[in-house]
Amino acid sequence: MLCRMRTTIRLDDSLLREAKAFAARRGYTLTSVIEDGLRAQLLRAEASPERHDAVQLPTWGGGGLRPGVDLDDSAATRELLDEETPLDRLR
Repeated sequence: MLCRMRTTIRLDDSLLREAKAFAARRGYTLTSVIEDGLRAQLLRAEASPERHDAVQLPTWGGGGLRPGVDLDDSAATRELLDEETPLDRLR
């Protein structure tokens, strides 16, 4: 049995318009176009795995997440980021 999970993704407006138009011309759903593209990308990546050097990301000695931040709630995180609070005041 095929299990489908519902999720939210953010796409560039022009890419979304192009994908919708493509789907309509072919008689596909937008979901099937996105799924097919993702499958193709995954297959391509498996066929020729790229090697990348390890990346060292800078960290700052903070106390973790700001109180009230839930990274599993993308809408709330986006609202928090959209607040016009200077980054220096968030640290």
